[in-house]
Amino acid sequence: MIIKKIAIKIAKSVVIFLLIIGVYILCALLLPKITIDKEKNDRTEIEIFILTNGVHTDIVLPINNKLIDWSKKIKFENTIKKDSTAKYVALGWGDKGFYLETPEWSDLKASVAFKAATGLGSSAIHATFYKNLKQSETCRKILISENQYLRLVKYIDRSFIKDAQQNYINIKTSANYGKNDAFYEASGSYSIFHTCNTWANNSLKSCGQKCCFWTPLDTEIFAKYN
Repeated sequence: MIIKKIAIKIAKSVVIFLLIIGVYILCALLLPKITIDKEKNDRTEIEIFILTNGVHTDIVLPINNKLIDWSKKIKFENTIKKDSTAKYVALGWGDKGFYLETPEWSDLKASVAFKAATGLGSSAIHATFYKNLKQSETCRKILISENQYLRLVKYIDRSFIKDAQQNYINIKTSANYGKNDAFYEASGSYSIFHTCNTWANNSLKSCGQKCCFWTPLDTEIFAKYN
């Protein structure tokens, strides 16, 4: 009798788990199709980009203009090359464990995957400097107004954890992807409901640009800009 009750509870748990997965997949397929249209704006004053590596979306900003100098916050000296001639900085938010402990998919640990999926891990922002960018299937240019840019800056700034002097906190690591990138402590937790692409989509939403209602994937964001 006890074994039967245990079996019933296990079966119910499995059914509930499968239902949750099914609902998630359905939402991941349908909700990104709902488009948040670009807000009306006649001013095209600042050039930004969205950039993907096929999995992850970055928001790319000009390093310096009259509104903000990102190099004072995201410092060249924190990269290996320390090259100060870059014109753009690409910012991506994501799970800290994925960023620092998983250089290749083959390096993925079950503990890292579990924390990332469930929101139990901490997050980081990956900053990469670029000298030039060209529009392509993986890189799209977006023109926005100064007011929209300030809203985007505010959203991104809130994503960084700051020290007592309001400086962004650089993560000292040897897990850099190249010679022109660095990692920073970030707020919030990554999960299957709030992924790196959800963050990027919300970045576009914050400044009134065309985006998805919600998406965990990069492909759905770029589909809006085909």
